[in-house]
Amino acid sequence: MNVLAFVAAGAVGSGAAGLAGMIHPPTRRLAPRVRPYVVVARSALGHLPEPSSTHESLGRDDATLGRLFGPALRAAARRLSRTLESRGDAHLTRLLRQAAMDDLTPERYRVRQLAHAVLFAAAAAVAAATTLKTPLIVLVAAVAGFVFGVSRSRSRLERAIATRAERIRLELYTVNHLLAMQVRTGSGAMQAVQRVVARGRGAVVDELSDVLTWTRAGVGEADAFRRAAELTPEPSAARTYQLLAAGVERGVDLGGGLLALSSDIRDARREQMHKDAVKRRAAMLVPTIAILAPIMLLFIAAPLPSIVLGHH
Repeated sequence: MNVLAFVAAGAVGSGAAGLAGMIHPPTRRLAPRVRPYVVVARSALGHLPEPSSTHESLGRDDATLGRLFGPALRAAARRLSRTLESRGDAHLTRLLRQAAMDDLTPERYRVRQLAHAVLFAAAAAVAAATTLKTPLIVLVAAVAGFVFGVSRSRSRLERAIATRAERIRLELYTVNHLLAMQVRTGSGAMQAVQRVVARGRGAVVDELSDVLTWTRAGVGEADAFRRAAELTPEPSAARTYQLLAAGVERGVDLGGGLLALSSDIRDARREQMHKDAVKRRAAMLVPTIAILAPIMLLFIAAPLPSIVLGHH
């Protein structure tokens, strides 16, 4: 087939598609009609007016090529990404929430992980092809880049969770004292949380704000605190939320309990700082030993031939 016949076939196909669209236009989408009601409901629950991926998905679905090849490509990518990331959706959703990545769904996270792995595999293959020019080495480099991309996404998620847990640990001491002050002045657990959320900022305040959002949505107060205890990445925060849940249900001494938890956090923080100081002190000795040890061995070994062989 020459170029002219190919262009003619494309023109005929485009004309047929346009005529079919004029005779039977596509069905109007339901999303623009439902969006005003969704905005009101999401705003009442304390969420953003619209999900961050709404406009992206609409723009992707409106394109003809996206509607033709998009579902098949997304299904293949979803299947392959599920093979790479075997953790369930519920567990992965919890991990993304603990890492403060609520804008990512498990499916989007898996697809992004697959995209990073393919990108690193392609970069490693191109680098090996331009330098070594050996097919076997290029294949090995591509596989190594793919594995590195997958592991890099997992390590980034774990580092984000560890960083947020550390931030919660630092903020929790102050938040517990603020809650204890509010409780000692006669406020209930929910009233103390509302006042702290209204005036504070931070990771712990965000989790307490989620508790208030869940209670407005109809969840029980104790159940909301227990849910926050299950989702938080920091065990100290989980103990605080469990104490607040017990205070809502049974009326325990929240002030004393919160101060005791703050003391435990302070002691744990002091012990962790001591361990970090010992590790850093040991790390400072490594360069000194690595430089001086070979020199000392040379000074010790230099006279050995003359001593053993009797040379002067």
